[in-house]
Amino acid sequence: MKDYKSFAALIYVTDTEELAVMRMYDWKEIHLDGDDQLYFEAQDAGDKKIIAARQDEMGMTASATLTMKMIEQFRPKYVIMPGIAAGTEDEESNIQMYGDVVLANLVWNYSNGKYVSKDEAEIVFGEVGFLPRPTVVKVDEELIGYFEKAVNSTHNETHVHVGALASGSTVVANKHILEKQIKDQSYITKGLEMEGYGVAYAASHATEPRPKAIIAKSVCDFADSRKSDVYQKFAAHTSCEFVKLMLDEILD
Repeated sequence: MKDYKSFAALIYVTDTEELAVMRMYDWKEIHLDGDDQLYFEAQDAGDKKIIAARQDEMGMTASATLTMKMIEQFRPKYVIMPGIAAGTEDEESNIQMYGDVVLANLVWNYSNGKYVSKDEAEIVFGEVGFLPRPTVVKVDEELIGYFEKAVNSTHNETHVHVGALASGSTVVANKHILEKQIKDQSYITKGLEMEGYGVAYAASHATEPRPKAIIAKSVCDFADSRKSDVYQKFAAHTSCEFVKLMLDEILD
């Protein structure tokens, strides 16, 4: 069996996420023959090799592709996606706040399904019905203990929600979509975004030794009409701070 060659691979998407990731460590660029992807390499507090790369577009196709490339090129023990996500509980309820971390114990694809007439489905948007066929990837059971240690660490300065994370093919800024297509399918969902399922799926289907996937994204909005970019920098920062804690002090 092949051995792990690096400790972790970080994958991110946006300019804001890249800025936060670049502040985590002292990175150097890596260029590989036959690969036009730009990679970065650093050492964590324990001198373990960390690799980072940005996918060139949003969505699960790009995240799965880059994840698989990084697995084959660098053989990381962990594949981690920090970044920003939408929360599912309005801040007025005092359940989730801007900057809270959503740490996925499972990731599910809420976009899978079939559009039918409104008379054939329980989820209805005007004259259109939707029959969901969600798919799920659960995190490795060994990670749960690490999650508990990180959340309860005296060095953790973030508020963390451990639970389901929903991934879909479009940006959601409509409360009706959140309620009908996501929360009605899985009321335990803590956040939604567009890439995590691709990362988790690729990691779980990679050749051995397979990495363990960790998706830890922070709340920057609540997927409703008030959606804006105001809290994205803060959310990206808290996400990366929590991920750095896991890398430097928790994971082994």
